[in-house]
Amino acid sequence: MEKTERLEKIKEEVLNLRESPLYAERIKNKVHPVIGEGDYDADILFVGEAPGRNEAKTGRPFCGAAGKILDELLANAGIPRDHIYITNIVKDRPPFNRDPLPEEIAVYGPFLDRQIDIIQPKVIATLGRYAMQYIMKKFNKESEIVPIGQAHGKAYEAQASYGPITIVSLYHPAVAVYNVHTKETLKEDFNRLSKYYERDRK
Repeated sequence: MEKTERLEKIKEEVLNLRESPLYAERIKNKVHPVIGEGDYDADILFVGEAPGRNEAKTGRPFCGAAGKILDELLANAGIPRDHIYITNIVKDRPPFNRDPLPEEIAVYGPFLDRQIDIIQPKVIATLGRYAMQYIMKKFNKESEIVPIGQAHGKAYEAQASYGPITIVSLYHPAVAVYNVHTKETLKEDFNRLSKYYERDRK
């Protein structure tokens, strides 16, 4: 119950986050923040950058075109979606799906930090360059940051407040929406996650 209460508190705070530069957009468009969903005891936590249009309409992460690809990639890797937790750094949709701004990441980042501390995953899988950069910096791996084209599929060992973790850098599933040829690369990278899932479920 403690995890549930603590994550619900984050949700309440984000709902009332009037100091966010994206709060007015949310109210104007009558959409929802996207806090995250999944297993509160997940071994693997996925982090994206920000919600898209479908996500803001429903309040659910990765429920649009990129979400369908994510589901396919997870299924191919043998990882049930309900056994992971998935969220974004930024909890509200930036206008026109533009990239999140530094000030937006600064406002929402502490909520992600708290989610990580509550869920205590063994593996953090970053989806896209913004998530990769944020998580690598958070866990003192800034010197190892390289372009996502070089980093995808790689694993980095790090130390969280609750113990050792592995950071796995992945392309954002949306890349396969625009370039179907990247899907095989995504499958290969996601399949590398399966060993962590299998290891932790033994």
